[in-house]
Amino acid sequence: MKIGFIGLGIMGESMCENIVKKHDDTVYVFDFVEEKVKKLEAVGAVGCSSSKEVAEHADVIISMVPKSEHSKSVYGEILPVLNCEKTCIDMSTIDPSVSVEISQMVKATGAQFIDAPVVKSKPAAIAGTLGIYVGGEEAVYEAMRPILLYMGEHVIRMGENGKGLVMKICHNALVSQIQNGVNETVTLAAANGIDIRTFAEAISYGGGQNFYLDSKKEPIAKEDYTTAFSIENEYKDVNICMNLAKECRVSMPGEENALRVYQKAMDAGLGKEDFCATIKVVREQ
Repeated sequence: MKIGFIGLGIMGESMCENIVKKHDDTVYVFDFVEEKVKKLEAVGAVGCSSSKEVAEHADVIISMVPKSEHSKSVYGEILPVLNCEKTCIDMSTIDPSVSVEISQMVKATGAQFIDAPVVKSKPAAIAGTLGIYVGGEEAVYEAMRPILLYMGEHVIRMGENGKGLVMKICHNALVSQIQNGVNETVTLAAANGIDIRTFAEAISYGGGQNFYLDSKKEPIAKEDYTTAFSIENEYKDVNICMNLAKECRVSMPGEENALRVYQKAMDAGLGKEDFCATIKVVREQ
């Protein structure tokens, strides 16, 4: 079974590298940045000149691109070469409604489609320990599960097409609110002479312990905002969440506040920094 991978960004690069190293057949790759293609060629992938060329060669086509419009562009390009022998897996984090639209386009060709967005960030992508939420038919999910396990250690089907993305958006919305709670209380503790390392240890003695604080206390303490997951990507996800909530007529005042923080971070030009850099915004309020 030949695999194609389209989109070799911060996450996609490492996800694809795991596939290349673990899969026993050819892996075709494409990205608009030629250096990224060459990096994957160096570990055994076959570089292609377009998304369409990847799809022509591959039995399973995986995409990992930034936004809804990018996913629509990829699938619009490869649609003419899809058929009943191919399966598409979009691992991008995009609007669920757009993903459902893409799934319908793909299935009309006879090909199969699942959405499979990921959680966790760059270190987990490197280690192959991502969490993966899947939306799509159960039979397709079961057939693709071994490939997904090249990239992640926890894979769960959430329901029909689009539901993997709904779960991903709910996950990242919760993270944004946990993050804001950490930012505010860390800042309050610091104003009273308690440093973040001591704060995190004390929190671990009670019910407030959380993965975000545990994983980000050192970068925040060192003011190291090297990007594992960017502010601009979480800003995108928070906006998707608010649009989804509006569609579903669900009130989310906590997420509205998270969006205000992210908007300020974007306005301050912090978009490319790691999303833990939002603490700069909270400290300045």
